[in-house]
Amino acid sequence: MPVDLSTPPVTCQAARVLIVDDHPFFSEGLAMALRQSGCAEDIHTAASVYEARHYLARHQNTELILLDLGLPDAAGLTLIRGLTDAGLPIPVVIVSSREDEGTIRAARAAGAQGFMPKSAGTRELKRMITAILRGDLWFPTVERQQLNPLVSLTPRQQEVLDLLAAGLPNKRICQELELTGHTVKTHLKAIFASLQVHNRTECVLLARELGLVD
Repeated sequence: MPVDLSTPPVTCQAARVLIVDDHPFFSEGLAMALRQSGCAEDIHTAASVYEARHYLARHQNTELILLDLGLPDAAGLTLIRGLTDAGLPIPVVIVSSREDEGTIRAARAAGAQGFMPKSAGTRELKRMITAILRGDLWFPTVERQQLNPLVSLTPRQQEVLDLLAAGLPNKRICQELELTGHTVKTHLKAIFASLQVHNRTECVLLARELGLVD
């Protein structure tokens, strides 16, 4: 059987990776793990959001950012917003010692492509990088396991969710479905409870991941 060489498989190697962490022991250890596992070709480190921004301004071809949340000059998530504002579509994976549900959801809502605990091993690191370079998201399955595996929405709630995912504000949803503002808020509250989310952004992101909306 002939082999199709037109679309080579994605490997776990990124040409250029930036590690943003203010603990040299961890960042150097992570860099060593990336090199030894063949996951990165060119690895650089930054100890603050300022250093990271300065580096990225000169190296916009960076393929992946591994970002800690607690940095000395600013919260790590501000770097993601800065990348979005600058129009730099560089995937960011949060690498954190905090593994609670709230931290994971905050990372997702801020626009991170993934989340990996600092306790993860080299094997998971390789799997994560392969997934991210392929364009997938990478978040702990523990968050999904806390959801009802059969998330059940009423037909009307599904319609509200579809319009929410399309970016419509509550007023437009009211107009489209001929509902009162109070009714739309009630449906949204029920949807948030079913998906165990706290805001519109989290709701849409998780609903897409679960295949509830396009």
